[in-house]
Amino acid sequence: MDSPSRSRSGGHTMAPHKTPDEEKNRLLVGPVLRRKPETQPEGSTFDQRLLEMRADHDWKHADPWRVLRIQGEFVAGFDALDEMPKAVTVFGSARIREEHPYYKTGVELGEKLVAAEYAVVTGGGPGLMEAPNKGACEAGGLSVGLGIELPHEQRLNPYVDLGLNFRYFFARKTMFLKYSQAFVCLPGGYGTLDELFEVLCMVQTGKVTNFPIVLIGTDFWAGLLDWIRGRLVADGMISARDIDRVLVTDDVDEAVRFIVDAHAGLDVARRHN
Repeated sequence: MDSPSRSRSGGHTMAPHKTPDEEKNRLLVGPVLRRKPETQPEGSTFDQRLLEMRADHDWKHADPWRVLRIQGEFVAGFDALDEMPKAVTVFGSARIREEHPYYKTGVELGEKLVAAEYAVVTGGGPGLMEAPNKGACEAGGLSVGLGIELPHEQRLNPYVDLGLNFRYFFARKTMFLKYSQAFVCLPGGYGTLDELFEVLCMVQTGKVTNFPIVLIGTDFWAGLLDWIRGRLVADGMISARDIDRVLVTDDVDEAVRFIVDAHAGLDVARRHN
């Protein structure tokens, strides 16, 4: 049964959430929600068709028009997120089920970020994207999902209050970077690693302000961090501070406190400049 609508951060009244079962026959294609879509080749996405060079050279005629669609994604994202309160983006695996301890950690993280007066942003999907959205939603905060078109069935999870669905990864990544003031990575696969290293690169090169970055799950991340320090730092490919600035913890309270303290320090530094 749907839960009753209730007021969220910013005074918005949200419609009752749908359950996943109610959504199972519906598919997001870019920003459009369709039931049993038949408008694109099976297993093909807009990103894939953009990046492939076809033998018949149709791309010479199609690519200039794609620019308008890409522009539209940026306009829609900027418009929808323009009045976002301060926010933390949480990355994590889509494959983790609700009974897993990681999922429970994600829910707790969402709740405690809201208690610290942050909106919670995720990739909008299931698993460890759904968990922080659920925690934020049930705590009465703003729960945001930025989805992506995938070859297999994909939908925004039912705990998203404000959701957008993107055709292109690079447009979606821009929204994560532009509208977040901190980043937390729960355990995850290639997508989570991609987002983590993108954020690390942007901070290292000064493309974004030195926002706090947190990895939750010391056992999960230990091997990767050992390799980074043993190879990249040891061989001089990055400096020690490029990885030492990242907090690794199993404690959700410590993670949230690290973010709050970092922002308090940034605010003090700005007032003195």
